[in-house]
Amino acid sequence: MPKPVVALVGRPNVGKSTLFNRLAEERLAVVDEVPGTTRDRLMAEAVWSGVHFSVIDTGGIDPTQIGQGRSQEPLSIGSADFINQIKEQAEIAIAEADAVLFIVDAESGVTPADHEVAQVLRHHQHAKDGEPFPPIFLVVNKADNEERRSQAYQFYELGMGDPHPISALHGTGTGDLLESLVSTLQLSDEEEEDESVKIAIVGKPNVGKSSLLNQLLGEERAIVSAIPGTTRDAVDTYLSFDDTPITLIDTAGIRKRGKIEPGVEKYSVLRTFQAIDRASVVLLLVDAATSLSAQDAHIAGYIIDAWKSVVVVVNKWDAVTKDTHTMTEYTRLLRQELNFLPYVPLLFISAKTGQRVSQVLPMALRVQDERLIRLSTSHLNRILQKAQDLHPAPTRAGKPLKIYYGVQVRNDPPTILLYVNDPKLAHFTYQRYLENRIREEYPFLGTPIRLIFRRRS
Repeated sequence: MPKPVVALVGRPNVGKSTLFNRLAEERLAVVDEVPGTTRDRLMAEAVWSGVHFSVIDTGGIDPTQIGQGRSQEPLSIGSADFINQIKEQAEIAIAEADAVLFIVDAESGVTPADHEVAQVLRHHQHAKDGEPFPPIFLVVNKADNEERRSQAYQFYELGMGDPHPISALHGTGTGDLLESLVSTLQLSDEEEEDESVKIAIVGKPNVGKSSLLNQLLGEERAIVSAIPGTTRDAVDTYLSFDDTPITLIDTAGIRKRGKIEPGVEKYSVLRTFQAIDRASVVLLLVDAATSLSAQDAHIAGYIIDAWKSVVVVVNKWDAVTKDTHTMTEYTRLLRQELNFLPYVPLLFISAKTGQRVSQVLPMALRVQDERLIRLSTSHLNRILQKAQDLHPAPTRAGKPLKIYYGVQVRNDPPTILLYVNDPKLAHFTYQRYLENRIREEYPFLGTPIRLIFRRRS
């Protein structure tokens, strides 16, 4: 069931990022960050009073920069460029979000820019023609003292309802705001369980994601239907492959953070993160015609942060001049660049010609099967004991790590709980060693293994 989405909207320097960070990092409010948020700070998952939701930061619009290029001359607040940028931001927020936090600054008071934002939000509220629109909360930030809190009444002139005075920096008033927020979030009833295998296709722009999707759908297996995705204007493609129901999730290309344009593109990247979150298996497309870039590894990091299984698909293999050693050498370079993914399978294809495309779905389903493997406790502990016999854990401050026993507590992804004398003694190098020993017995192809160390009481 998809989580509700809460968007932060407002002019620059009102404290959107501070509030975002509080929602994302406060121990009471955050459960786990969505892949990519620690890098790009675009999106995070939060929970309050048992209600889980995603929070997104739209970023401020600075009227001194819009349309000016290198010029430092400020634009007027009423300039057409500035109003259009605010309008675009508000439209996207309303389209994507289940609730909007409209943030203003108690220190500055009501500004013309606040009126512009309020006017756009209000216009789109009344332009929905009876369709539901997200509730909007007027958040008066930087109300750090009693005087500023008492002056929050001035923001009634924006016509956006009751102001909620808070201090995002100190946390004052945020609890009351969140209580009001979560009470309005519409949690959909439990839908009929979708048992299809969800496979997301991700990568940089122009690596051939759409071409691969078209090739996969061109196989001699009928497409059953196109169904709406859980993100608002995405359409997932449902098909049956060898009697296995599959949902293919196509995504927008992910560019480097500095090249992501505000507005529509920024939200398409957010939808890509949501697609990764929904999927079990991710097809990471890279371009064989260009060397593997830091952004390819960056995207792979998003996927692993989300504990998703991966197949690396090297597309445009037809465009590479080859000899008998080309694939071997390219594989070596890929493994070197993606050294944190040694367990991930590689496929060399051409979505343009169809070369080896027939191997993509079978490999993705094989990886999905590996993701669902559950080891028996007895077998797992034999592996752990053998690993310790061959290579005892190094000591730290003269104290060795002792593993008493382990148990796989879940699959999807495989999660193994290890009871030890002191979790702080589990150095990451020994954790990697234990994972490698487990993979010698069960490869868990393409799938990350989560090891959790807990002190035995």
